[in-house]
Amino acid sequence: MLALVTGASRGIGRAIAIELAKNNFDVAINCSKSLDSAKNVKDEIINLGRKCEIFQADVSDYNQAEEMFKSIKSFFNESVSILVNNAGITRDNLLMRMKPEEWQQVINSNLNSVFNCTKSAIRDMAKNKFGRIINISSVVGLTGNAGQANYSASKAGIIGFTKSIARECASRGITANAIAPGFIETSMTEILKPEIKADILKTIPAGKMGSPEEVAKAVIFFAGESSSYITGQVLAVDGGMTMI
Repeated sequence: MLALVTGASRGIGRAIAIELAKNNFDVAINCSKSLDSAKNVKDEIINLGRKCEIFQADVSDYNQAEEMFKSIKSFFNESVSILVNNAGITRDNLLMRMKPEEWQQVINSNLNSVFNCTKSAIRDMAKNKFGRIINISSVVGLTGNAGQANYSASKAGIIGFTKSIARECASRGITANAIAPGFIETSMTEILKPEIKADILKTIPAGKMGSPEEVAKAVIFFAGESSSYITGQVLAVDGGMTMI
């Protein structure tokens, strides 16, 4: 069975791609720029005994996303059954200082890419009467965050999109779920000052940041048969930050 992970060259996307391979999926990995890093991911997946190929495309561009899916189907001789929409960027700024292009870049990369890839995948999933759509949102899509109006809006939009697609596609054997990671130890959090990290940890009941691998384990759950009767849900992987 074939999985596609967008933004798979590093961080959470990398961990997801490798975990899927460990669970016997062949993996198409997408990146827009970090080709060397993507090659390292590909090598690791092939060493695990699974088929893998890199598909370089800007998934915020509809035409590029559509062409990517055609290339994937041609290379693997099968369509994507597991779609993990992970690609995304940040352009943080207070709203009063936020430039229109900072808003639009984040919406394009984080939200439009989910539409582009899901639309490209869903026809074959419906034809096959099977599909798993797993969208990577964020806890800030649930809570908001100062300085991240663009990012929070894009991640909240992913949640609404996921729930709508779940309603549309449930009768066709397709599930759609979202994962909302909290603070995860990646290159983005490594650069934070110690005092900022200390403040963040105070908001996490578990008292620690999560790992990309912990997010990847949640993806495996939604990709597998154990979650076949679960759709339209949001799973927060956040150490308790958003518990009600």
